[in-house]
Amino acid sequence: MRPLPRFNRRSFLGFTGALCVLPSALAEPAWPSRPVTLVHPYAAGGPADTMARALARQLEQRLRQPVIVDAKPGGAATIGTGFVARARPDGYTLLLGTSAGHVVTPLMQKISYDGLADFAFIAVVADQPNVLVVHPALGVDSLQALIALAQREPGKLNYASAGTGGATHLGAEAFLQRAGIRATHVPYSGAAPALKDLLGGQVMMGMLNLAAAQPFIEQGRLKALAYGGARRSPVLPQVPTMAEAGFAGSEVSTWYTLAGPKGTPPAVIEMLGKAVAAANADPAYQKVLADSGAEHMDLSPLQTTAFVQNDKVRMAKLLGTLDLLGK
Repeated sequence: MRPLPRFNRRSFLGFTGALCVLPSALAEPAWPSRPVTLVHPYAAGGPADTMARALARQLEQRLRQPVIVDAKPGGAATIGTGFVARARPDGYTLLLGTSAGHVVTPLMQKISYDGLADFAFIAVVADQPNVLVVHPALGVDSLQALIALAQREPGKLNYASAGTGGATHLGAEAFLQRAGIRATHVPYSGAAPALKDLLGGQVMMGMLNLAAAQPFIEQGRLKALAYGGARRSPVLPQVPTMAEAGFAGSEVSTWYTLAGPKGTPPAVIEMLGKAVAAANADPAYQKVLADSGAEHMDLSPLQTTAFVQNDKVRMAKLLGTLDLLGK
């Protein structure tokens, strides 16, 4: 009879170790094998929630897994953003991030995460330019006329924003600085109360989201002077862009990015990037963006990262001039 092979201690441990590793490796399924959570840092029912749900439906079609939208508002967008920064980087927790959570709030105050370094950026999902509007009683029909009025009657102008440090505030300030004029900032607790007082004539100017302002522009209750997009809005073709009016570089918009925690696998990033690109080509999704006053941007993960980095540099400069940078 042939003798059985002898196992020394080293070979035995190696053999048993291989048995332990093999089931683990075989058990690791391809991503995604279960539902994905898409977090956004604002209240349910708001513009970010609408955007997140539209994107989630698009991702579900392409990933063939449920995508659950989870609103985590508060802390000037830092609660939801910070939650994703601390999540396991396995592709199952994603963030619909904004300029507030990634750039502006981290520049204005001390927070628990790095708005850029703690994330793996995938795509710019949407960009919402603002439109500069005035009350008709102001009697101006162009940026040049507005500037002439401000120069002729210093201290007369005031403007509404949806809150200090937001795109409606910083966009207005960027324009005022570029134009070399001043206006009194009147911050509100959101776009709705700001719009209400603007319509009522308590404030005379605002840099507001197009979707919110458009009905009142069409009714003649507000006058649109310039649009903050790269090209004219299809719903306001007669309104020049800020660049066409001579103020290129003063645009400040609300953008939304898709990101995962730092360390999210490159293969997951690539698959999600392709899914967003496919969504951008879907007419139904394009309509959702248009109805929200938003534009899509076809940027790669690398280009998206550069986009956010450039916005941080620009916002740091603007916030510094307003003495809003965190100490």
